[in-house]
Order: sequence, then structure tokens, then C-alpha cells
Amino acid sequence: MKKLFFIYLLLGTTLLYAKSKTKVLIFCKTAGFHHNSIAAGVPAIIKLGQENNFDVDSTTDAGKFTSTNLKQYAAVIFLSTTGNVLDDTQQTAFEQYIKAGGGFVGVHAATDTEYDWPWYGKLVGAYFKSHPKQQEATLNVVDRSFIATKHLPETWKRWDEWYNYKWIADDLHVLIKIDEKSYTGGENGDNHPMAWYHSFDGGRAFYTELGHTDESYADPLYLKHLLGGIQYAIGKK
Repeated sequence: MKKLFFIYLLLGTTLLYAKSKTKVLIFCKTAGFHHNSIAAGVPAIIKLGQENNFDVDSTTDAGKFTSTNLKQYAAVIFLSTTGNVLDDTQQTAFEQYIKAGGGFVGVHAATDTEYDWPWYGKLVGAYFKSHPKQQEATLNVVDRSFIATKHLPETWKRWDEWYNYKWIADDLHVLIKIDEKSYTGGENGDNHPMAWYHSFDGGRAFYTELGHTDESYADPLYLKHLLGGIQYAIGKK
């Protein structure tokens, strides 16, 4: 009888854990340029979840953006989405999700998404304009107290594709800036952010411009940076 009790207790604990485990959604629909690195990014984020106690679903189906379905996720990750990826009804569902306290993570081309939806622009924090050829550049980590940057060096040299922005929100807590003197083709001057976070419309939003290359998703520094952004969006202090 005692043994049976412990079996039921273990089963109940397991079911409770499974029910309460945090879950995030990767959304990687592209209506413009398709980044090949999405194929590397999805399994890398799934692995981060396995190692850090959260579950990960992945989809290119905008039909998943309903109020009922989004409720199960602590955060939604726009992984190099491009173009207009949600219709009006789906946009409304996503706005309601954020207003109810949901989290958002934008990766790389998430700023090359939904130019005709101003609310989204304010959420992600900027809109893409252009980029020069891929090259090495120097990143200045201006806030190393945040969960996504506390492991990074003050000066971080890396190879990637560096975005210029046509518009940048003014309420962002900037984490990383790029030194335009360290590469060719920068167009945003001394205030050229590459990663940031902010509270927005009831929810939490994190964005990193980094992550164009396949190699990013095997780079421990980048992966820990991305993990920190996801954990912030989930609500971890």
C-alpha cells in the first residue's frame, strides 16, 4: 500500500510538472527573403529549451496565432521572419497576447517584418533599411548587467550581417551598439544599437540583430545571449 501511494505521488508530481512547464513558440514564416540560418536556429533553440527547462514548439503557420493557442506560451520568438506574415485577425490575437503579459523575442530579420503594422514596429523596436556585405565588426556591450549580456566581454568582435535601420524607437534599453568605425557600410552613426529590450503594451520584448549566419547557432557566446533574451521574455528576473 505504501509503495502504491508513492507511485501515485510520483505520477501526480510528474503530471503537475508537465502541465506547468514553461513553453515558447518559434515563429519562422517568411514572406520575403528566407534566411537559411533558420534551419540552424530552430534546433539550437530547442536544445536551449532542453538544457534550461522550457519546451519549444516551432511553426511557419500563421494560423497558430489565435488567442486560445497563444495562451499556452510564455513567449513567442520571431526567428528571422520577413515581410507581412500575419493577417488582421492574427495581428489582433498577437496584440491581445502581449497586452495580457506575453513575451516577445525578435531575432535578426524580425525587424524586416510587418512594415505596415505600426504596433509591431514599436514592439520589435526598429525597422530594417539595408545592410552591407557580411564582415567582422566590433560590438560594444553597453549594459553588462542584463541577463542576455552579463556573460559578454565589453568589446565583442564577431562576423555577421549588420543591419542599418530606417527607424528606431526611442524607448529602448540598449544593450549592445556596433562601432561603425570598425566596418564598412554603417548608416546609423554613433547610436547604432544591435540588441535591446523594453516593456511594451503590457508585455516584454527583446531583440537581437545578431544571428544571420549558421555559425551563430553553434557559438556559445551568441547562444547564451539569445537564451538570456528568451528568459527575459518568459519573465525570468
